Amino acid sequence: MLCLPPPASPILPPSCLPPNSANFGGTREAGDDVGYNIPAIMEYLQDLNPQQQQAVTAGLGPILVLAGPGSGKTRVLTQRIAYLIGSLGVRPYQILAVTFTNKAAREMEHRVMDLLGGETQGLSLGTFHANCARILRREAEAMPFNANFVIYDTDDQLSLVKNAIKDLNLDEKYFRPAGVHAAISNAKNELLLPDDYPITNYRDETVATVYRRYQESLLANNALDFDDLLLWTAFLLEESPAAREKYARRYEHVLVDEFQDTNMAQYILLKHLASFHHNIFVVGDVDQSIYRWRGADYRNVLRFERDFPDTQTILLEQNYRSTQSILDVAMAVIDRNPQRARKQLFTERGMGEKVRLIETEDDQEEAALVVEKIASQVLKKTAQPGDFAVMYRTNAQSRLLEEAFLKSGIPHKLVGAQRFYGRREVKDVVAYLRLVHNPQDEISLTRVINTPARGIGNKTVITLRTLAQQTKQSPGMLLLALGQDPDSIPGSQSLGRGFQSLCKFGTLLAGWKAQINALSPMGLMDRILTDTDYHEYLDDGSEEGQERWENVIELRRLAADFAEKGLTAFLEQVALVSDQDTLDASGNAATLLTLHAAKGLEFPVVFIVGLAQGTLPHSRSLEDPEEMQEERRLLYVGITRAKDRLILVYSRRRNLFGYYEPVEPSEFLDDIPDELLTRTGASMVIPRQRSVGLFSAQRWQPSSADEALPMVQRFQPGQRVEHGIWGEGMVLNSRLQDDDEVVDIFFESVGLKRVAASLAKLTII
Repeated sequence: MLCLPPPASPILPPSCLPPNSANFGGTREAGDDVGYNIPAIMEYLQDLNPQQQQAVTAGLGPILVLAGPGSGKTRVLTQRIAYLIGSLGVRPYQILAVTFTNKAAREMEHRVMDLLGGETQGLSLGTFHANCARILRREAEAMPFNANFVIYDTDDQLSLVKNAIKDLNLDEKYFRPAGVHAAISNAKNELLLPDDYPITNYRDETVATVYRRYQESLLANNALDFDDLLLWTAFLLEESPAAREKYARRYEHVLVDEFQDTNMAQYILLKHLASFHHNIFVVGDVDQSIYRWRGADYRNVLRFERDFPDTQTILLEQNYRSTQSILDVAMAVIDRNPQRARKQLFTERGMGEKVRLIETEDDQEEAALVVEKIASQVLKKTAQPGDFAVMYRTNAQSRLLEEAFLKSGIPHKLVGAQRFYGRREVKDVVAYLRLVHNPQDEISLTRVINTPARGIGNKTVITLRTLAQQTKQSPGMLLLALGQDPDSIPGSQSLGRGFQSLCKFGTLLAGWKAQINALSPMGLMDRILTDTDYHEYLDDGSEEGQERWENVIELRRLAADFAEKGLTAFLEQVALVSDQDTLDASGNAATLLTLHAAKGLEFPVVFIVGLAQGTLPHSRSLEDPEEMQEERRLLYVGITRAKDRLILVYSRRRNLFGYYEPVEPSEFLDDIPDELLTRTGASMVIPRQRSVGLFSAQRWQPSSADEALPMVQRFQPGQRVEHGIWGEGMVLNSRLQDDDEVVDIFFESVGLKRVAASLAKLTII
């Protein structure tokens, strides 16, 4: 039977006192020799601005530090720890400091050690999950699991959910494991047990049943998932007064980084741990709360002020990262959000360049413009590729940018996500198309033969391969034959229970194969997506599922451009762009990343692209005021990553469903006063042919009359060339067109020029 929550009876182990300590409370007694250099510790305070000094040296009690972007919050947090230990005499083991990443925890620990010039033995500094795991192992006697419990990763958790769905004879088509797991995770973050799961319909009732089975399976395996680490610790402190007092007395000071990203379970944990001494020091910024979809609740800042009415609030408003022009734009965007303490961000770096707002004709030109601007600065040697970051709302938007960067030869890297063509769903759809194009492609066959699941397991695949060898054909060709005339295949009875499933898939493959010449690449893709119910398989209602489906739609848009060129050309294009070897491995590379992945980073020059209504803010957020506030915060985070220059880009129209549609600029742009911006219209952007695109290469197709004299493409992206009048330049793109080679070149003297090679008389340097 599932044991939730843990019993309230005092069955906890004896108090775990630190060595040579009489109790968990108090400060350093007279005569204690901790070996810290007090004058040296006080000296570093002189390097802090007045607001930072106020935060570091604040007295006891609850303290809320609202830290604007680039205001030195990590510095304040680490120096607060050093101040407590070195100046106030608090023992390290009496301090608990929590953050969200192991990297941040290591950085904080190193900084504290540098400040103190010695060891900090006993200091509890780490992530929420790491600290909770330590507590649970100590208190395992009071829990329904042993101290040697294992922690299941995401794949393990998903497998357990799948098993629970299978055990309950539920249809995965209607109860997607990823979606059910996301619902369970959200419930745990809200401290909701299976019996407390809110039920309004049949689906909720089923999820609650799966949740119960899932939790029972975890305990049967003496395992916890990530959410359990928070859940069980919260229940321990909630239900056991002895445990709560033990840890609340021990930790005289509790310090928290990125407080705006805490969920309900984490907030309850912190509240219990600070219940004895009330010395809780939290640093955060409501304006940078962008992980609501992951359970983060910015309202915890409001709860903090309510639950600790004597809170001292300190603002950190001096920014050390950005110019004032960038900060003014950031404030104009974020000031429209309600329920926040306004911060007047300022810097001593000066005004700097005005923020640029550029309108392009469409999303292809948007990508081309970004690459051209970066190429311009790199060619002039006024910047390095690593100085630039390009940010966007969704991962799907990276595809056009990746292609433009690859064509230009400018080194780049993707942060926080796989490359577009390396994503699972994109590889799945491409594998289907490759299999239709070439049924002998066994790699593609292996990838899709049971994706989505259609009852074809590994044993059946092995038998299919064996039978293919016996009949001297490839597994794909055998599969086609099974779909057309299964009775004609000798030995097909050896396929056993998988025979019917193979025949059904073979029939689908034969049908797609028959339509390969009649349908465009996009039409064939649509047919495959429909026949396989791939949308239902992929989009389970979770944030991840929706984003994965958006990536498929993005691939579909690309396929629409190959209506005349056909499937072969489309697959060649995909193979070319997805070649991992084309990526530059050096650190000096432009960074492509989503706005969510940009948190905590900074760059000299930032481009934010796709500022269109429905993209940012995202269409899913338009009807939800809370979601719209988070979308605004997301843009604010992106803006405040820029140190020296910020370029905002939007287009008049976007390729939405295989054809261009007009789109409105983001409503957030309306909040930025004109005097803060330098605007550039589409008429001032580089002209290009709509059907080609600045960086899309057309392959020359010879007619029968001139096959003997094929044209040769001389110029390649990245080459340096010289023109008789304009001087030296860099080739950005080249294509064969109308019996000539058309070359896009950025010249140091005049900027971007498009020339005909036969007339320009270019010399390759």
